[in-house]
Amino acid sequence: MPYGFGLAKGFLVTLKNFTRKPFTVQYPEERLPQYPRFRGEEFVWYEERCTGCASCAKYCPLGIIKIVTKPGSRQVQEGEKYELEVFDIELARCMMCGRCVEACPYDALHMGSGFERAGYQRRDLTINIDELRRSPKRPSTWFRPQLEAKGYDPFRGTTLSWQEVGRHSTDDPDEQQMKERWVKGR
Repeated sequence: MPYGFGLAKGFLVTLKNFTRKPFTVQYPEERLPQYPRFRGEEFVWYEERCTGCASCAKYCPLGIIKIVTKPGSRQVQEGEKYELEVFDIELARCMMCGRCVEACPYDALHMGSGFERAGYQRRDLTINIDELRRSPKRPSTWFRPQLEAKGYDPFRGTTLSWQEVGRHSTDDPDEQQMKERWVKGR
């Protein structure tokens, strides 16, 4: 190979890109489409589904979820429900892996679909329980096939109630439905 051939190939790549139309998006005014499975930093939490079991905090590899509970007075079918005093998620250290969402047995915690939460100080990057309660309920469809099957898109602006987000139906099946499910499952 002659001397300088690599240099000429590099200049050809530069020349080809120089003649190409630039692909620039003027971000705040224009936006690229996001996918429904996008794992954003705005977590969606359904308090009605949460029992305070702290599975999400236990499975977090970085330990960024802090949960403080006390025994509750309300009963649920699976057992006693704890009352949450503290539910903090520290976004400054979160790597958006989604293990907390996978670990939740009651589908109370979902990844969000936002990415515009920036701050200059670390204390501004913590989501507390009050913020989780007030946040719009637009969960990402990541790790939620039931939402994808319904054709849900979090960017259309529709919010979902706690009954619509669970993997399992909230209706009690009758004996015939249970037999059909048992036979189909084998």
